[in-house]
Amino acid sequence: MKKNRGNHSFGKGLICGALLCVMVMVLGGCGASSLLIRLGLAGLNSGSSSSGLSESQLEEKMAELQSYIDNYYLFDYDEEDVEESIYKGMMDGLGDPYTCYYTAEEYASFLESSSGSYSGIGATLQQDYSTGLITVVSTFEGSPAEAAGLQADDILYMVEGEEVTGVDLSLVVVDLKGEEGTDVNISIVRGSEVIEMTITRASIEVPTVEYEMLEDSIGYIAITEFDDVTDEQFASALEDLASQGMESLIIDLRDNGGGLVDVTCTILDSLLPEGLIVYTEDKYGNREEEYSDAENYFDGEMVILVNGNTASASEIFAGAIQDYGVGTLIGTQTYGKGIVQSLILLSDGSAIKITVSRYYTPSGNNIHEVGITPDIVLEADAESEEDNQLQRAIEVLK
Repeated sequence: MKKNRGNHSFGKGLICGALLCVMVMVLGGCGASSLLIRLGLAGLNSGSSSSGLSESQLEEKMAELQSYIDNYYLFDYDEEDVEESIYKGMMDGLGDPYTCYYTAEEYASFLESSSGSYSGIGATLQQDYSTGLITVVSTFEGSPAEAAGLQADDILYMVEGEEVTGVDLSLVVVDLKGEEGTDVNISIVRGSEVIEMTITRASIEVPTVEYEMLEDSIGYIAITEFDDVTDEQFASALEDLASQGMESLIIDLRDNGGGLVDVTCTILDSLLPEGLIVYTEDKYGNREEEYSDAENYFDGEMVILVNGNTASASEIFAGAIQDYGVGTLIGTQTYGKGIVQSLILLSDGSAIKITVSRYYTPSGNNIHEVGITPDIVLEADAESEEDNQLQRAIEVLK
């Protein structure tokens, strides 16, 4: 498979490689009275910024704020908290829900979320970026979340007494993780009821792939997210199903919010004929492409199950399958996240996640804020005990 990848993230995950530091924020040992001024000038070139704000204007404003703090602010404060808040505010001011700043501690914890194992509560969460609401998609079998009674569709309202609605999901996940054996207190909304829970963290092995052989030699593989371990788990599942005589395949991407693009492309490389998988374009028109080499090509019939929570890297997956015509998409309109984030490591160990490009399916479609329309549109029947979308997939393959 051709590799031409940057450190891009198509969902909650990230690619860790040679990360470029594009913003240097090294602080000296000055006194508190100049803290805001020093922080405000960090990252600016001498003279003026690209926005037209001059260095003198910024310095004057920051000095004014600092004077009011020094003269009137009642309580003690932590300089480091102020510093981090300024950086976070700078990124928040861009108005992009996918762009944010991570402290060094948050960055280190965030890296674990794509490794396939961590210490936490054991639940899959998803955020609606239009409302900021964070919802439980599922809990892992045998996990602390399951033992505490957390359920799918619960809305995560507070973590340790702080409301999390509108907070970047990656940062919320960082707060939910922690040392094994420690407790985290959360509040969830279920229907009209607010429920308080204390969950004891444990070591979690993320089950990103589940599979089984169905009737009529139909293999079934569900992918919950694209983490570091997912491509190997998928390859093992595919090999095992093939050894059992699999002739056709259902891949379930419902409620899969995305993840690592290189993992996604590796899996697609085992399914697609030779050709383009996905390409991206940045603000300068620079284009990066990912290709399948067709050394391993699944030649059976496929169905891909999708829904409104199928997002980002999962849409890359579904879009490529649909564009090549090698599988049938069944379900409902996908989420519609067609932009790419890069994780950039800063010199002090902190990092930023920033939107850098748009991605396009092989036929040139950018599905941002649009989504992908399935070949067979079918709403899930919540009243039935039977999975009607899965049953329709089986019927199509028969």
